[in-house]
Amino acid sequence: MKKIITTLACLSFLINSIHAQEGTNKTDFRDRILFGVKLGINYSNVYDTQGAAFTANPKLGMAGGIFLAIPFTTFFGLQPEALISQRGFQASGNILGAPYNVSRTSTYFDLPLFLSFKPSEFFTLLAGPQFSYLMKQTDIFTNGVTSSQQEIEFENNNIRKNILCVVVGADITMKHIVLSGRAGWDLFKNNGDGSSTQINYKNMWYQATIGYRLYRN
Repeated sequence: MKKIITTLACLSFLINSIHAQEGTNKTDFRDRILFGVKLGINYSNVYDTQGAAFTANPKLGMAGGIFLAIPFTTFFGLQPEALISQRGFQASGNILGAPYNVSRTSTYFDLPLFLSFKPSEFFTLLAGPQFSYLMKQTDIFTNGVTSSQQEIEFENNNIRKNILCVVVGADITMKHIVLSGRAGWDLFKNNGDGSSTQINYKNMWYQATIGYRLYRN
């Protein structure tokens, strides 16, 4: 009898130890509200140009901010984010008969709101709209003589500050670490009324970030 009791006690202790270890190593947090920070790069260019006598090439920029995962169920949820994001392009062309090269960097405050689909604890698909506010725009001219008229043409007074975008992406999660990829497209051109005949375009970009999410086991 004592042997049976001792055996059951040992078995119970072993089972409890296994459960405790599983709880410590839990990685499935799809049912939890999670907060995190992220940092990475954008690879951006322009598309759907109109009346623009220039050839654009992609350029790199920084991206970083915070995110919040809000579950509806284990498999579906919302993920709002707030980011500072640099987009832009490098271009060469001709204004008033004068050749130019320019590198444009537009710094945005991005607010994407993603619908998330979480088929597994390690993988999440995301898609949704994004509101972007233009905080700063910098043009760097190189090669040849730059005229003030060229600069004025690029510094259009009616640049659209508020842009609506659509973004899709995916997250790969490994405990605290989150690897993210995004692709985004502007729905509106950069000029408010489209009156300018130069640099009238929409942005497109690919984004790669690494993040750190906060939680307790």
